Amino acid sequence: MISRCLPRPRRWRILRSALVALALILIAECVVCNLAHWRSIGASTDSASASNALGQGLSRTAQGLLEVRDPAGAYVEVKADGSSDYWRADATPATHVQAVRDGARGDDVVSTVHLRLATRAGDGWDMDSPGVVVSPATPSALLFRAPARGLVRVWIEEPRGTLVPIENFRANVRVPFVFDWARVATMAVAAALVILLLPSTGLWSIALDVSNRRQRLVFAFAAGALGVYVVARSVMIIGYAHPLVFHKDGGYTFDFDQYGHLADALLHGRGSLDLPVPDALARADDPYDAGARARMLTDGVTPIYWDYAFHDGRWYSYFGVLPALVLFAPFRIVTSWFTPGGLMLPTTCAQLWLMAGVTIVACLLVIRLLALVAPRTSLAAVMLLCVATMLGANLPYLWFRTNFYSIPFSSGLLLAMLGLWLWLGAVRVRDDGGNGGSGGRTLRIVSMPHVAWGALCIAATIGCRPTFTFTALFALPLFLPELRRAVRTRARGRIARLAAALLLPAIVAATPILVYNQLRFTSPFDFGNAYQLTVTDMTRFHTPAGNMPLTVLYYLFLPPRFTGTFPFLALSPTPLPSWSFTEPCVAGLFALMPLALCAFALPWPAVRRRCGVWWPTLVTALALAIALVVFDAFVGGLGWRYIADFGWLFMVAAVPVVALTMRRWPWTRALVTIVVCASLLLAVASCFVIGRDDMLLTNDPALFHQVRTWFPLL
Repeated sequence: MISRCLPRPRRWRILRSALVALALILIAECVVCNLAHWRSIGASTDSASASNALGQGLSRTAQGLLEVRDPAGAYVEVKADGSSDYWRADATPATHVQAVRDGARGDDVVSTVHLRLATRAGDGWDMDSPGVVVSPATPSALLFRAPARGLVRVWIEEPRGTLVPIENFRANVRVPFVFDWARVATMAVAAALVILLLPSTGLWSIALDVSNRRQRLVFAFAAGALGVYVVARSVMIIGYAHPLVFHKDGGYTFDFDQYGHLADALLHGRGSLDLPVPDALARADDPYDAGARARMLTDGVTPIYWDYAFHDGRWYSYFGVLPALVLFAPFRIVTSWFTPGGLMLPTTCAQLWLMAGVTIVACLLVIRLLALVAPRTSLAAVMLLCVATMLGANLPYLWFRTNFYSIPFSSGLLLAMLGLWLWLGAVRVRDDGGNGGSGGRTLRIVSMPHVAWGALCIAATIGCRPTFTFTALFALPLFLPELRRAVRTRARGRIARLAAALLLPAIVAATPILVYNQLRFTSPFDFGNAYQLTVTDMTRFHTPAGNMPLTVLYYLFLPPRFTGTFPFLALSPTPLPSWSFTEPCVAGLFALMPLALCAFALPWPAVRRRCGVWWPTLVTALALAIALVVFDAFVGGLGWRYIADFGWLFMVAAVPVVALTMRRWPWTRALVTIVVCASLLLAVASCFVIGRDDMLLTNDPALFHQVRTWFPLL
């Protein structure tokens, strides 16, 4: 359908670009990505010994695994002839490994092995070679490059008692030629995106038209494709789901089904969770004292649930009652028709559903903003700004971390963005005869239903994460002109309808949540977050004043730290004068999405003139974003996930500025394209960063190592 709409010369240019891209992809796959194969063609293909000599700190189990008995002597000696610098670790047969995993020592088997090679140097050993990581679960991740001449010791850098599912190490191997279709498909997708943004496609000359049927169909197709992916993945997850409860003796109990437990409690008419409470914890004078809890754990008191709220001898969930009521409880009810007692909705599924909604609504919000503030924006610019908004709103983090921590953020974002989208659709620019606004132009309400539904959505965020209820402040720039006009003309009916549209839905949405809080904690505005049992006493915690400037600075300007090894990105250090909560981060907002800085151009007179009557709304977004940065820094410390509270507001303020800039100075299109593509690469790399919460190396080592092997063994 799209090709028929393009002129013949343009179609030929697109085809030519596609053929060039295909040739480059094949060259990259066959030559660059297989460089190790071409380098190792002359290898002898094996080490001199069929079975390696073990150091005194290693022993071989009956199943063929290596056991680290003493890290000081945990090495394997291999004789190498120097014909190739490539090595291969021979994995223990999977059946043997699974038998050990199913036994008493299953937790001692590692899926990722850290190695360091040492070569003979005179009377000693040269240990200066960089460390190597291999994964027995991924065959292609058992190859690595290191010096391979003479006698070499392969040190296994794992703790005492570790079982390593590797039988032998082979030096001087020939790396096989691999045509990886997944890698080729990834390069093809990247190439398609680049081609789509080239001038030859014509997307830079086609203006956004929200009434255009073809543009609506393309958007619907993209949203449908996302929906199909989420449904397919949800079916897979539900098929193998099991309770996500983890406990080690002497430690906390980590139960990631918090909202499933909350849904069950609500279905049984309870506000507290039906979880066991140890007598020692119930009798404790101050259960929020982290030191007192540490002593209980040492004494064997269990279970003490990590990051659950504990109050008056009962367990509670602090935020997120609305998603528990809307998603988790109905799933339990529906599945009870087929299974006795029903099934608990996996948190990952709920997060995927919410994030699909957030992604679609974020794009709708960008489209509406551009249609109102920067009409005639090109489709290519719209695509770039949708991606930029998703990156700036911290959506990659929420797509990646699909446990209960993300549920309040994703549900709150969904409702806040949807509410603002509805409110923006409730007003239109009208001529006010010179009585205010910009040159006599002002905002007029054209749809009270949009006002009411938007108020309902925004007020409902109080049942997700209360921070998002501040979105209600957008009512001031959007509806205050209408209220002033109604007061000036004494249109009491208009005033009453506006008040009813704003207040009645908000009361309907917020009242049950406030009553719920009153019943649990004797205060309608106490959500219980201060009672969570976590790293410190949250009833007394706030970020020390001396830490505040740096915490705010890290939220916004923390620079990324690049490395020379996969994933070529590492966590950035965030030192503070005194202790406060910090979650490891790769970068601050303006490094993750530099276009968010454009929000600070709003005070400039030229920008204000171009934004017209929408300028107060955009400034409200900027002011609210800055206020929430300070609020999160003071109340919560430094957390990567907290960027979702304010990142989207910075983007709401920045998106029209960027669009207007690209329209006025076309040369900035290339700059914006480069920035968005670089930020997208940074977001993808951040998913593979080692040390981040729920890091992929631990949760899905096979995927981590599979992608790692996409890069040549240079």
